[in-house]
Amino acid sequence: MPKQAHAQQSFEDFLRGLFRGPGPSGRQNVKIFTNHAPGTIIVSFGDRRLYYMTGKGSAISYPIAIPKPQARWAGVSHVSRKVENPTWTPTPQMRRENPKLPAFVPGGDPRNPLGARALYLGDTLYRIHGTDAPWLIGDQVSRGCVRMYNDDVIDLYNRTRIGAKVVITWDRFRTI
Repeated sequence: MPKQAHAQQSFEDFLRGLFRGPGPSGRQNVKIFTNHAPGTIIVSFGDRRLYYMTGKGSAISYPIAIPKPQARWAGVSHVSRKVENPTWTPTPQMRRENPKLPAFVPGGDPRNPLGARALYLGDTLYRIHGTDAPWLIGDQVSRGCVRMYNDDVIDLYNRTRIGAKVVITWDRFRTI
C-alpha cells in the first residue's frame, strides 16, 4: 500500500475513533410555527433540521445532513421500525459506483454509515439514522436518508414510537 494512502486511511480511522462514544449534539428546544401534533417528526430539508414536536408549537430541533440534489424527495410517512446499532448493506448500485465499499458492515462498527440508531420510514429504504461522519451534518450528502449526530439520533430514538407520523418537506419553518 502506498504510504500516502496508508496515512490517509489511518487519519480517517482516527477521526472515526473520535466519535465512537458520546459525540456532538446540536439539539435545542424551539417554538415552531406549525400545528403538528406532539410526537410528529418534521424533516425540513429546507432548514436542514429535524423537528420532534413535544407540544403545541414546541419542538426539539436537531441539525441534519440532507439528500444530494438528485435524491430530493418529500412526502408523509411513518416510523415502521426502530433498530439499535443497525447493520448496513450497500445496494448493488452503490457498489457499482464505488467497488471499494464493503458488502456488509456490522452494527456497532465505527465505519458503519448508519451510526448508532436507525428509524425506518414506511416500506422504503429511507431512514433517519446516525452517522460515522459527523462533520458532514448540515451538508447535502445522502441518497435520500436523513443523517443525524449519533447523540441526537439516540435522543430521538428514545422519544419516538413505532407508527409516529413523519412529514418530509423542503418547506422552511419559523422558529424562536
